[in-house]
Amino acid sequence: MKSKLGVLIVSALLLLAPLVVPTWTVFILTKALFMFIAVLGVTMLLRGGQVTFGHALFYATGTYTVGFSVKWFGFREALVLVPVGALTGLIMAALVGLIMARYRGVFFAMLNLAFSMILYAVLLKFYRFSGGTDGLATGVATLAGIPIRGSSFTFYYFSLVIAGLATFVVSRFLASPVGHFLTALGENEIRIEYTGESARRVLYKTYVLGGGLAGVSGVLAAFTVGHVVPEDAFWLQSGEFVFVALLGGFESVAGALMGAVVFEFIQTYTSKFFPYAWQLVLGGIMLLVILLRPGGLFAIYESIVHWLRPKKEGGGHE
Repeated sequence: MKSKLGVLIVSALLLLAPLVVPTWTVFILTKALFMFIAVLGVTMLLRGGQVTFGHALFYATGTYTVGFSVKWFGFREALVLVPVGALTGLIMAALVGLIMARYRGVFFAMLNLAFSMILYAVLLKFYRFSGGTDGLATGVATLAGIPIRGSSFTFYYFSLVIAGLATFVVSRFLASPVGHFLTALGENEIRIEYTGESARRVLYKTYVLGGGLAGVSGVLAAFTVGHVVPEDAFWLQSGEFVFVALLGGFESVAGALMGAVVFEFIQTYTSKFFPYAWQLVLGGIMLLVILLRPGGLFAIYESIVHWLRPKKEGGGHE
């Protein structure tokens, strides 16, 4: 009941936010939403004890799905490109995952990084194909044929609906038998094999779903920013996804959302007031979170709620 109440409160805040905050804030919130969708895939892998520094591979697959669609066909329909981006992300993850599902730990992390950097190099070097360092302009998206700017209220609510669908899919996945096996994967892989399930198959399914989510995120990002560049596949982008997952806390879906929102606002304000040291500020915040509360912002939130909860006469909590 409490979790449902929390979902209703968060949903209400996200729905009402554009009506009460400055217009420029809508753009930041939209960025936070597509960041959140990509980070969901990272949090699932972290639940399984695996960290990836190459998740930008699938994110860039989504952004360039839009870039090539606009360049070659002049097609900007977001209602079509979002599922297409999900499909391209799923296909890319399905292919790469055949290799990645065999590895764990540092090998898993670095091989993901290698595949992502291969795509980055291809996008960077093949200028006639990808635009090279200039990237590709995506222009204004259309929703049912109506032009909608990525910074508009309409595109924000469209992104919010997509984020809600992604949240539902991930929540159902984590509540499924595979989701429970995923948690066991990070604790004791052998026990999964004893049940008759394949640990490799559990990781593969999680990896493919994460790739699809990143592809969706890339489509929304391309229209929000209005431009795609090879840096979308660079390791720094993958690092941001991991940063947000750790900042918010990867034990819950809500943690990914909290991390994405806080990260986007911190990045915006620190780059404004500390243009040459904003990375230092972000790093300092991450150190504080890890040292004081490794569970991230969501763990801090839970601690505050627990502390504020009325106590029983016997000294316990209700």
